[in-house]
Amino acid sequence: MAIKITDECINCGACEPECPNNAIYDAGAAWRFSDGTGLRGVIDFGEGNTLNAEETQAALSDDIYYIVPDKCTECVGFHDEPQCAAVCPVDCCVDDEDIRESEEELLAKKEWLHLGE
Repeated sequence: MAIKITDECINCGACEPECPNNAIYDAGAAWRFSDGTGLRGVIDFGEGNTLNAEETQAALSDDIYYIVPDKCTECVGFHDEPQCAAVCPVDCCVDDEDIRESEEELLAKKEWLHLGE
């Protein structure tokens, strides 16, 4: 599963620098797959879905910090626990019950995100 930031977020920003995948963005900030990863050029998601890693994507929230689920690995392969949750002063970084991934899937995502680094 990915981690999500709930609307209890106070926008302190403590979580953002802790993310090893650069999956956390400030409210209203655009994001890219290439931000903090080894992804460059056209990336293939399978089934004919491709995207340029440097292409700017719209913010997922205009109100609070947010986590891009496709970049979140719950810190698997980097740390023993999600670092955003560990440093959050209001405990608003929680499991996203809508996105479930096994440890193997998270490790594979980590490897994919950091290819070529």
